[in-house]
Amino acid sequence: MPASQVEKAERFRELHRRAGAFVMPNPWDAGSARVLAGLGFEALATSSGACAGTLGRRDGAVTREEALAHARAIVEAVDLPVSADLERCFADEPAGVAETIRLAASIGLVGGSVEDATGRPERPFYGMEEAAARVQAAAEAAHGSGVPFVLTARAENFIRGNPDLDDTIARLRAYEAAGAEVLMAPGLPDLEAVRVVCAALSRPFNFMAGIKGKSFPVAELAAAGVKRVSLATSLYRAAMSGLVEAAREVKERGSFGYIETSLPTPEINRFMQ
Repeated sequence: MPASQVEKAERFRELHRRAGAFVMPNPWDAGSARVLAGLGFEALATSSGACAGTLGRRDGAVTREEALAHARAIVEAVDLPVSADLERCFADEPAGVAETIRLAASIGLVGGSVEDATGRPERPFYGMEEAAARVQAAAEAAHGSGVPFVLTARAENFIRGNPDLDDTIARLRAYEAAGAEVLMAPGLPDLEAVRVVCAALSRPFNFMAGIKGKSFPVAELAAAGVKRVSLATSLYRAAMSGLVEAAREVKERGSFGYIETSLPTPEINRFMQ
């Protein structure tokens, strides 16, 4: 019998409590979610960039309704906890952020994120107090959802043009105080920065792998204090890289060498049972 949402939520929480770090990969559709589940991963997360890619768009150009429909398809494809990349929760005001979290919980998700980037070049970040108020509204909605929904708060400094470690730590501490249960700061430059950030927090830290030169082995991340590792769009990019290379071979050379190195259909199909 498939696990209930509450059961999956409790499993997800337990992953954050046990020793060591766990990897939470990011599928881009229901099929890739089934493959990752079949490979033995214990939890999955959506990726805003991968979601946008499946719709032929760039990251940030997806509506709340589209993002939630994408997440629902992944939730329904697997019997695993699924957390969602909800960007800035598709709202500026705390009330809108809270509504996004309530909707996320209503479709079977057991976690989701809210970030402090505005998506507007003229004002890239919400002020710290404003950002913390948005996290607090999200946390209150999560706690009132009837599900042990795990809220992740993201400080976007290092991937949005403000590589300020002190400000990043101050923001993460404010989000922790506002009720976030997991903290995240994509784009940290090295393991020492990761150690400093993890040491400054009392709640689990999610490291985002997927950036060239800034993606470190899981064992080293765990030693630095990381609890959870997500992969952002990297698996989607790897799949699309394979597509481009195979299609170029056909288009430019008229050969089909990629077929010889591809997984056979029966091996892929076994994940879809």
